[in-house]
Amino acid sequence: MPSDRQRTTATRDELMRQARERGIPGRSRMSKDDLVAALRGPQREAPLHETGHPPAGRRQISSRIEAFRRLAEARAAGEMVLIPRMLTGNDRRVHVRETVREDHETRIASGDLEARAKFDKLAGSVFHFFRGTALLFYRDLSGEDARLPTVLALGDVHPGNFGVMPSADNVPVFGVNDFDDAYYAPFTWDLKRGAVGFLLGAAEKGGHGRKKQRAVAERFVRGYVAGIAAYASEGREETEQLRLDNAPRLVRDLIASTLETSRADWLAGLLEGTRRGFRTDEELVPVSSRREEFQEVVNRYVAENEVPVPERAGAMRVKDVAERRGAGTASLGLTRYYVLVAGVRDDGTDDLLLEFKRARRSALSGLVPPSGYEVDGEGDRIRHAQRVHLVSGDVFYGSVDIDGQSFMVRERAPYRDDLGLGSLSPGAWKRYAEICGRVLAHTHAMSDETGNVDYDVEPAILDAVGNRELFVDDVLRWAEEAADRVRQDHAHFRADHALGAFRSVDVVYR
Repeated sequence: MPSDRQRTTATRDELMRQARERGIPGRSRMSKDDLVAALRGPQREAPLHETGHPPAGRRQISSRIEAFRRLAEARAAGEMVLIPRMLTGNDRRVHVRETVREDHETRIASGDLEARAKFDKLAGSVFHFFRGTALLFYRDLSGEDARLPTVLALGDVHPGNFGVMPSADNVPVFGVNDFDDAYYAPFTWDLKRGAVGFLLGAAEKGGHGRKKQRAVAERFVRGYVAGIAAYASEGREETEQLRLDNAPRLVRDLIASTLETSRADWLAGLLEGTRRGFRTDEELVPVSSRREEFQEVVNRYVAENEVPVPERAGAMRVKDVAERRGAGTASLGLTRYYVLVAGVRDDGTDDLLLEFKRARRSALSGLVPPSGYEVDGEGDRIRHAQRVHLVSGDVFYGSVDIDGQSFMVRERAPYRDDLGLGSLSPGAWKRYAEICGRVLAHTHAMSDETGNVDYDVEPAILDAVGNRELFVDDVLRWAEEAADRVRQDHAHFRADHALGAFRSVDVVYR
């Protein structure tokens, strides 16, 4: 047990982790001194809902989380066990149904209209189905590749999760842009999901046949391996950013296009005529009555995350709050807020926009081979990943609890954008895939720089890759089988969706 001296010298993040393990109530609103005082008190058992198990009042809802955790541990230990991807026919269809229901349990049980909209969206597209069912994908990997080097994996790699975003210097940079599922895992987990994502994306968004799909996915995998090799020999990962002045042409053109809209014009599309608050439409629902509440939340978020507030944010005064509807694919139906923060001029032309999005459990949690690198807490885990994966990323990226739920925070900006996949030529698809592979290599290379991994990652990955031709072929063969499985799963999902299967959850009766 830590001593008082150790607690007083610990960071606030470390104290928060200890408080979470102890189940100390009200910790998110405590100062560092309050946390130290609370941690001196008697040991408390953490509430079940904060340890990954359902609370007692909800045990009537069927959950296979612990069963899959045991499966992953057994497979990681080398035991010969049945894994879900071995299922066929009706058994596989029922597995798909139960996993999707379990993954959306809260949203289904509450009758959330956006959850229904999400299922409609998934039914209409294999690529969207793949994006929105990461838990289904990773249950097929339970415990896999346990012998391979661990990295801080992005968790949801596909062509749509790379894009332009603001850096710490408020300039646009290109990189990975979705950390919701980030988790410490074997490096191949990101490669496998990414390869499947590029196969399905090139098929649906690009209209390409199987031969060209494979060529695109191959460029992604080769780009990754080449990137890892470069970082192993040059060691420049801690300073590298893709900006307007150094990015490949395809990305440079994207960054340039995002700079064509000024902040004032961008804000004009979000605010009502006087620029004092949000407009009302089907995507934005102002909740101006909660301004004072969110001012307290913003103040707490700044303090807890030790945000280096830039001059352009003024005094971080909240001008208005709105609920954001209909955003995302995997996260569609999760609560989001837009918070308008007064800029220096305070005339609605230089305001800041912060997004507060409900953090969810990583799809990899309980499925990866056991390691000592995990980060506790949902919002804290997402914040940790962003700070590890990006060099001088968005200074506003953080986490905070609202009404007992974990939220991640980031800045929305006029130059936050991603590539229009439907407009890419076959050659551009391959160039883009290679760029994304190299960007993914950069995020993995940061795992031992600012992440928790305690050994030199890049040489270990190169050693594990071994024969490059064989490794690339192995990943592509795995990905092609997985892509075909996604297509079959989508057919199962569509059939069940048409029968109303996702309007209820699975309940335990005995």
